[in-house]
Amino acid sequence: MRVLVTGASGFLGRATAAAVRDAGHQVRTVQRRPSAVPGVEDVLGSVTDPELLGRAVDGVDAVVHLAAKVSLTGDPADFARVNVDGTRSLLHAARSVGAGRFVFVSSPSVAHTGSSLAGVGAGVAEPERARGDYARTKAAAELLALAADGPDLAVVALRPHLVWGPGDTQLVGRIVERARRGRLPVLDSGTALIDTLYVDNAAAAMVAALEHAADESVHGNAYVVTNGEPRPVGELLAGICTASGVPAPRWHVPSAVAKVAGSLVESVWRFRPGADEPPMTRFLAEQLSTAHWFDQRRTRGDLQWSPSVSIDEGLERLAAER
Repeated sequence: MRVLVTGASGFLGRATAAAVRDAGHQVRTVQRRPSAVPGVEDVLGSVTDPELLGRAVDGVDAVVHLAAKVSLTGDPADFARVNVDGTRSLLHAARSVGAGRFVFVSSPSVAHTGSSLAGVGAGVAEPERARGDYARTKAAAELLALAADGPDLAVVALRPHLVWGPGDTQLVGRIVERARRGRLPVLDSGTALIDTLYVDNAAAAMVAALEHAADESVHGNAYVVTNGEPRPVGELLAGICTASGVPAPRWHVPSAVAKVAGSLVESVWRFRPGADEPPMTRFLAEQLSTAHWFDQRRTRGDLQWSPSVSIDEGLERLAAER
């Protein structure tokens, strides 16, 4: 197939574009800066530009849409413009050229309302109840995408959960930097079970969704994708820190205190945003103190996919990249 991948300059987007290419498909990418993926055609620009999207989709058979505004804070209008309006424009562009498949890359946060998620399936995206502007707009965009599923455009929503690996400047990079400065707490006892997803497994799941999107049992559905190896959050943080050569977190903070502090920090950040992400938000405190792990049986069965890299092997690869 001729496949358009958006957001290919990001960590997961770059891995996805390479995996789609390696699966034998022709790849074109759209993002603001070069993807640095050999053998693909880059189109530079924003998914908020309908004219550029019209050129980008010309001749493609399928779209994998990863581009998004991802942040814990920011102007709500920016989240809506990129995540919702950009998705709407890309769906319209894909339909206009007769692309038959559309993989929308979402997030488990679209169905997370603050309480624990233990062994559940994907659940329904709930913009009104999702926590934070990112989750709310991704939930709205996922609903838009799945509503477009039909005979002429097979749509699948994938929700990769906490993707990490060597070269990750988001999850791994921020954990390591905060641990290095002694600013990485463990909330409560650190025993809440959390699923994550190694980056190679995530990219392989994208290819599987792309290739099975037209299957009757697949299109129109949302799937959470994880390694299927839930670990206590304290253990996971310690493993990433050890693999990265920084001290594991040793101090504990009650989650109730962290949530209050996060709410206060969010309020300050709205008026005086810092140069980086805030040290704590209410959403982050909830993520670090509640269980979120997912039943993977339907994901693996429908997509005919399973992870090839375990959490322990991923940590070994992370250590080898130091």
